[in-house]
Amino acid sequence: MDFDTGARLKEEREKRRLSQRQLAAQTGVTSGMISMIEQNRTSPSVATLKKILAGLDISLGDFFAGTADTGAKWHFRHSEFREITPKAKLGEAGGGVAFRQIGRPGASAIQMLHETYAAGADTGPELYSHDAEEAGVVIAGRILVTVGEETQLLGAGDGYLFNSRTPHRFRNPGPGDCVIVSACTPPTF
Repeated sequence: MDFDTGARLKEEREKRRLSQRQLAAQTGVTSGMISMIEQNRTSPSVATLKKILAGLDISLGDFFAGTADTGAKWHFRHSEFREITPKAKLGEAGGGVAFRQIGRPGASAIQMLHETYAAGADTGPELYSHDAEEAGVVIAGRILVTVGEETQLLGAGDGYLFNSRTPHRFRNPGPGDCVIVSACTPPTF
């Protein structure tokens, strides 16, 4: 099932009775960019989409949430993880990045993600932030993590823990894919 990012963004914006210009003024993202996203003429980077969603007071997980399951569940097969990634092609901002959430958005005080970064993929040229703390362990590959002014290259078995209010970015320098299991609390990613 393909997720229509543009239609969902327009729905959330209109639900709040905001024009594209009003949302742009609140978020620092141009109204032209918001228009192009809503028309599915461009795919936003994770950082850009996070800025827009912050203006709508909605998390990335909630934005991509479906409504299929509503019951309590404690176990999830890999095939049941929810894709919560803006669609972009490798080479575009956010391209080659896949965030898959474990469980239903809003059902827990913690958000668990299975993250995959193709070689050369990153979360976008802009650093982003959100109201939480996050931690993760690199399972395979390597990732350049920038938090504030500091950048570290982490490899398999390495981990991180930081206040997500500090602007940050993730980039895989290659050569292979990088896989991370991460957590965020409260679930604001």
